[in-house]
Amino acid sequence: MRKVVLDIETKNIFEDIGKADPALLDISMVCIYDYATNEYSSYIEKELPQLWPVLEKTDMLIGYNSDHFDIPLLNKYYHGDFTRIKSIDLLKEIKHVLGRRIRLNAVAEGTLGVRKSGKGLDAIKWWNSGEIDKLREYCLNDVKITKDIYDFVRAHGFIRFKDVSEMKEVKLDASEWEAEKNVSMTRSLPF
Repeated sequence: MRKVVLDIETKNIFEDIGKADPALLDISMVCIYDYATNEYSSYIEKELPQLWPVLEKTDMLIGYNSDHFDIPLLNKYYHGDFTRIKSIDLLKEIKHVLGRRIRLNAVAEGTLGVRKSGKGLDAIKWWNSGEIDKLREYCLNDVKITKDIYDFVRAHGFIRFKDVSEMKEVKLDASEWEAEKNVSMTRSLPF
């Protein structure tokens, strides 16, 4: 099974477009980790056509808030439908068990002992000021954190996060995450 972890940064925020619809935002950068190649890569908006062949060969997308945010936003730029690929949205899995959303940074700190290298608004600032290397580093760091959380849950079956001053643990059943799912992906490129 070919798995890809992804994260997207945008050029704007919901306040700029007047509606909380991710598909109305504009992508500045997409970063991925490809388990098949053991490589991280990044794509600014104009390079997205180079990303499509990778994602078209992917059996599963992994992200954090990816079902609600990243995948619908990718579909704005793609001629097919990435919702047809199996996905594991770690935030969705946590919310399903816990009943509420937890920030990626809180899960990273509690589970891995690491912090994110910035905030989403920093990414927009870096894009607007032309600091593409800072944007890339931030986005790739989020992908690494998401990958490490995914791998941790697969190995240990839980995540941790600090809730006010108390460390909490949430058990997650990852036993079916990598079960094969046959889909008919609409692809934009010939094979």
